[in-house]
Amino acid sequence: MSADAAGQIDQDMYSRPGIVDSDADLLAGIRVLEIGHFVAAPFCSRLLADLGADVIKIEPPIKGDPVRQWGAGKDGHSVWWSVHGRNKRCIGLNLKHPAARQIVLDLVRECDALVENFRPGHLARLGLDDETLRSVRPDLVIAHISGYGQDGPQRDRAAFGVIGEAVGGLRYLTNHPAGETDQPPVRVGVSIGDSIAGLYAAFGVVSGLLKRAAAPRARPASLDIALADSVFSMLEGALPEYGALGIVRQPSGGRIPTAAPTNAYQAADGSWMIVAANSDALFRKLCGVMGRRELPQDARFADNPARVAHVVELDAIISAWTATLEASDLETLLAAADIPATRAYTIEDCARDEQFLFRGMVRDIDDPLIGPVLHPGIVPRVMGREQAIRWAGPDVGHHTDEVLTELLGMAPADIAQLRGEGAF
Repeated sequence: MSADAAGQIDQDMYSRPGIVDSDADLLAGIRVLEIGHFVAAPFCSRLLADLGADVIKIEPPIKGDPVRQWGAGKDGHSVWWSVHGRNKRCIGLNLKHPAARQIVLDLVRECDALVENFRPGHLARLGLDDETLRSVRPDLVIAHISGYGQDGPQRDRAAFGVIGEAVGGLRYLTNHPAGETDQPPVRVGVSIGDSIAGLYAAFGVVSGLLKRAAAPRARPASLDIALADSVFSMLEGALPEYGALGIVRQPSGGRIPTAAPTNAYQAADGSWMIVAANSDALFRKLCGVMGRRELPQDARFADNPARVAHVVELDAIISAWTATLEASDLETLLAAADIPATRAYTIEDCARDEQFLFRGMVRDIDDPLIGPVLHPGIVPRVMGREQAIRWAGPDVGHHTDEVLTELLGMAPADIAQLRGEGAF
């Protein structure tokens, strides 16, 4: 939802008073070259750019990154791109052109790290393997993101985030318990596999840079981030449960298999309330709010193992209670009892939430391509500092001349000649 589409929303809600402080740019002075497309590598580099790194994104001229055409659009531009490409300098470069390889190498010489997410071996076939890249920048930190990783029998298989989510075990778990529905297991609703891999890549890049600073003579870091590995690493106790006990964790719908009650319960107005009263003390509080103080004495609900074993009966009792009250009344009652609970927010709820607004997690940005638009704030926050979204996702090639002139010292005539030859 963009700011002008928000209708009744007061634009002053999104104003953040304060002075932008350069001390909030934790990665100022770090330059990152992104040769990425779709989600994972661009998400990684956006996180780095949000924290002050100078990110230079290389993308195909004219059409650019395919994400520029994804999702809802305005004035011919993807609204998502406004966030996905923010704080980056974008240059259009035809990597198939003979001059492009040298331009990339010249840019690498001026960069601290490189992030890419093509299939394994693709950059090498373009003449941009790790050895060649480090021939011009020996201490370059390189992050390779791919579906299955840079080695192994499945390294060459095609993959997107959803494939990583399936191979990593998440898609199997995002379903209702067996017998409740014959519908396919749902996905999370966003490209969570790509984003998790991007987070790991950003963490890896910063770690590689820290290692380089601490031990300049150490071998530079080449990072191998697989979508499947990244999702698989998030499965909490599922693997040790299988390895030690032979347990194959099963889908549990809105519940978790280790504690109860924790689920989504429908209110009288149709809203879904998330209630997480999954300790003995919280369960007693919940029973008091429901007017069912006898339940903790029931052997089926006396402690957490018992509640997990009888979760179907317990959820039915709670659902019968929530169905008698509006969501707003439930929130008031549960908050007064200090029980973790909330409505399941829509994006409109998020945009209006007083906590998000106070923390600057909803920002009103003037995007030259699409006009006023809302952006999520920067994570992590630097406490006591005002962090800036410097600009929204720029048009394809917006910074080409600037970057080539500033970093490579190219003359306007040379840039014009290469442009005429189809290099960018």
